[in-house]
Amino acid sequence: MNNFLPVNQKDMYERGWEQPDFVYISGDAYVDHPSFGASIITRVLEAKGYKVAVLSQPDWHGTKDFEQFGKPRLGYFISSGNIDSMVAHYTVAKKPRSVDAYTAGGQMGKRPDRAVIVYSNIVKQLYPDVPVIIGGLEASLRRFAHYDYWDDAVRPSILLDSKADLLIFGMGENQTIEIAERLNNGESVDTMHDILGTVYAVDTKDTPYVGVECPSFENVCSSKKEYSKAARIEQDEQDHIRGKVIKQKHGKKMVVQNQPMPPLTTKELDWVYSLPYMRAYHPMYEAQGGVPGIQEVEFSITHNRGCFGACNFCSIAFHQGRYITTRSKKSIMIEAEKLTHMPNFKGYIHDIGGPTANFRQPSCMLQEEHGLCKGKKCLAPKPCKNLVANHEEYLDILRSVRQLPGIKKVFIRSGIRYDYLLQDKDDSFFRELVKYHVSGQLKVAPEHCSAAVLDKMGKPHIEAYIEFSKRYFQYTGEIDKEQYLVPYLMSSHPGSTLNDAIDLALFLKKNHIRPEQVQDFYPTPGTISTTMFYTGLDPYTMEEVYSAKNPHDKALQRALLQYYNPKNFALVEEALKKAKRFDLIGTDPKCLVRPQNSAHQKQGTGRNNGKNNNRNNKNRQNFAPKKQNKYGRKKKSR
Repeated sequence: MNNFLPVNQKDMYERGWEQPDFVYISGDAYVDHPSFGASIITRVLEAKGYKVAVLSQPDWHGTKDFEQFGKPRLGYFISSGNIDSMVAHYTVAKKPRSVDAYTAGGQMGKRPDRAVIVYSNIVKQLYPDVPVIIGGLEASLRRFAHYDYWDDAVRPSILLDSKADLLIFGMGENQTIEIAERLNNGESVDTMHDILGTVYAVDTKDTPYVGVECPSFENVCSSKKEYSKAARIEQDEQDHIRGKVIKQKHGKKMVVQNQPMPPLTTKELDWVYSLPYMRAYHPMYEAQGGVPGIQEVEFSITHNRGCFGACNFCSIAFHQGRYITTRSKKSIMIEAEKLTHMPNFKGYIHDIGGPTANFRQPSCMLQEEHGLCKGKKCLAPKPCKNLVANHEEYLDILRSVRQLPGIKKVFIRSGIRYDYLLQDKDDSFFRELVKYHVSGQLKVAPEHCSAAVLDKMGKPHIEAYIEFSKRYFQYTGEIDKEQYLVPYLMSSHPGSTLNDAIDLALFLKKNHIRPEQVQDFYPTPGTISTTMFYTGLDPYTMEEVYSAKNPHDKALQRALLQYYNPKNFALVEEALKKAKRFDLIGTDPKCLVRPQNSAHQKQGTGRNNGKNNNRNNKNRQNFAPKKQNKYGRKKKSR
């Protein structure tokens, strides 16, 4: 018997169990690593003394897989896995993906669309009297009526569609423990209407008097203005200190969200990460080549949760929250030392990070008593005057970990908020980041250069990125290294017009940035940006917001960001003509593309032809210690 939790009836009997207390159903392959939510929740339940079986990727075309453990004594926990099942299955163009990173061998088709709904309905048919609790990202982000990009329509709360008894939103350890204890004590799940961080449904006549009510499912379906109002309320009350109960009527049912569960304390986080994870995929996947999703995180360490950056297109603030909680240095050191004894460890820790790697403390002291500010951002469009930027503790941890025997290098691969970094008057972390923690290239996310677009994204203006890039290349030069910046960029975000996309293309050309990959905006549930995409309104101002929705319009914006690629020449020319920017079509160095009827077409576009300069590949800004321009990029020889 291995040390993974039981995955089938045979495993259960080998442990001497006749019946599990809980069955955890997941849309992902079973990977017992603390970067996987299913692993954390199942280990937490096990640590509290419960018998937990893991049912990964059951065949939903029948009921055999769901019946193999029999009827659990206490209940089911159900999740689609680490990401929303629709995002796992489809690209932003709504085309089926070819690889599922959370399935053995990357194989597609091992989970259904809308996995939480499918799994939950099957269980409810088989064992209607057994409590079903849904959670994870898919359930958390769909807890209210929400715009669904794949249906291009508003869907009701997933709690109702799934017929589950209770929904856990956010990080669910303490909710899970409380639910399990109360079920074990004989309490009916129907009475559990007071657990923080959960959502339940009651008949409208039983609606609680407390809290705030947002526009109903029927109203948000019929009015985009009402949808925007609801979205703002839902976002504004996601604070564990000042957040209120939120209610949303769905026909004869009232969906009720309790206040968020307070984030885990440092002591609680340390305990969660001390549990006996195998830090590997289950051996049953070995024949298929393992589970690709573990490769990036196998030798990574999570040190924090939450993100006060709260970009409008990101779901972290709505799921994890904006408040920062962290593990202790001791806990991180214990995990790092443990990695050095793993058989495949080569001396490289791939990341010590989290949602945002360089957040180790609340953004200001006021939020400790009052919560994070409603309707405001800590960093955008400019850093708040109350912001406290300090990297001392994080730097101390990095220094200590890289001194451990057996560790050659510690990289930081999760996001660095460079705008926050710039606010720290002590540049020690910045310098050591460049010297010790960059694996040849550092990924950061300016996303765009247009102030209007960045405002809709909830991001800082491009001047912050320019300043960061200057200092990055300066510090890199001082240690005589050749390193790169990889700027993440997004096309077609709400607010981005064709002219904004052209401005971004010109910015990229001026700074010799050639992105090999560009993320087209993906309207996922539960974000402010998705609300703007669907309604055409900014929920905080009710001003109209343009969004490129037509696939061809989106293709024009995307092509502009890769104007140098021969396959995009025709689209780039079309976009420039549509915007009446004929000055950018031609042979002049300032132009983005040659006329497509030009005799030079077959040969590319001169020095911007299809043969990419290798120094600019992979979205990189290169550094050379001599002949820098003002953005740190090497000047071209003439």
